[in-house]
Amino acid sequence: MRPRVLGAALAALPLLLVPGAGAASAAPGAAGDGLTRAAASLARETLPAGDGWAAEGTGTTGGATATDDQVHLVRSRADLVRALGGDNATNRGNATPKVIVVDGTVDGFEAADGSLRACTDLADPEYSLPAYLAGYDPAVWGMVPPTGPLEAARVRSVANQTKQTQINVGPNTTIVGLRGATLTGLTLMLDGASNVIVRNLTFDDARDCFPAWSPTDGATGNWNSQYDQLSVRRSEHVWVDHNTFTDGDNPDSGQPVYFGRPYQVHDGSLDVTHTASLVTASYNRFVGRDKLMLIGSSNTVGPDVDRLKVTLHHNLFDRVLQRLPRVRFGQVDVYNNWYRLAGDDFEYAIGVGVQSAAYVENNYFTLGAGITADDLLYDWGGTALTARGNWVRADGDRPRPVDLVAAYNTTHDPDLGADAGWTPTWRAHRALPAPLVPIVVGALAGANRLPL
Repeated sequence: MRPRVLGAALAALPLLLVPGAGAASAAPGAAGDGLTRAAASLARETLPAGDGWAAEGTGTTGGATATDDQVHLVRSRADLVRALGGDNATNRGNATPKVIVVDGTVDGFEAADGSLRACTDLADPEYSLPAYLAGYDPAVWGMVPPTGPLEAARVRSVANQTKQTQINVGPNTTIVGLRGATLTGLTLMLDGASNVIVRNLTFDDARDCFPAWSPTDGATGNWNSQYDQLSVRRSEHVWVDHNTFTDGDNPDSGQPVYFGRPYQVHDGSLDVTHTASLVTASYNRFVGRDKLMLIGSSNTVGPDVDRLKVTLHHNLFDRVLQRLPRVRFGQVDVYNNWYRLAGDDFEYAIGVGVQSAAYVENNYFTLGAGITADDLLYDWGGTALTARGNWVRADGDRPRPVDLVAAYNTTHDPDLGADAGWTPTWRAHRALPAPLVPIVVGALAGANRLPL
């Protein structure tokens, strides 16, 4: 890399590393619950002005105005539920400004007595996987959706798990992790929870104990799971920053095969659906996962129109397979992300869905063996995508600029158009040239890189 280019990248690092240089801080107040003053101050930081769609209008402040008694240090599932309002069933409606600082590992399968519950503890008495596999084997049942008492028992089992592992978050909340903080085996559910900040957490293994067999999903059917790691629904002004998303030591690649299809126990990392909008996801690291980010969950033209506005910048997509993101309807700004892609099971990076309008600028794609530039887009019923300033480094080749739309159109029909019909205005900083992206993103993306 030329010295001038490298120097520009290094000059950008101090701005991104210094507390308060990249984010605005409210008055820190008391540390609360034994937090250091530095941790309490960082936990009250707000989204910088202009930083993506979540900065539009009122911006995103999370729990920055929380009183000292609403600053909580949590170390367990029970602590987390209490800090969010006290009752997981109703916490989604708790709009009191609150700051929650996670210390250590919080496990969604933790019971009231502190022990860890197993999937068998959550199963309905009338459900078992061996019975399910025997009853709905396509050779016996056929290729039609499961019905009857056994499927009903699976649905009741899912309801049991939802009560246990889906943690409901209310509006005006900041959740930030201390170094090493991990949320495992759970879903953070932001449903009707506007003005929320989630930072510096590792999301690990949000597994589904009771996946559904969907024989009409694709030509040969698929197993589908229920739980995302972080789900944003019917919410606005959400900032997701400096987190790591992983399946840990339970990857989908290690799951068995049933009915000729992988037994899928994980869903998305960060899904934005059900009319949610004004979301900024920055400096996150997505590692070794299959389905990552679904923006818009239905092709039905209706309430999602003019919603689903999302900004993705300075994220690392590391050895991941699809939905990076998959977009329906929304104006989605995708810039300065590093795609480090590999694996025989890779499917696509950016899905161009119904009425989607993705603006893809100055990203850097590192491609493993067998992946080429024309593999990076997938047409899910969309018509156009704007792509500018992107670079690709194919396996064994030098880095070079790439026209993503032209590359796709050389091998696919029908062609995609090259103008999504809009230009982003919500950016806190000018986009870096694509060759600098691996330097900055590699150093800064993910949990445990904020100064805590």
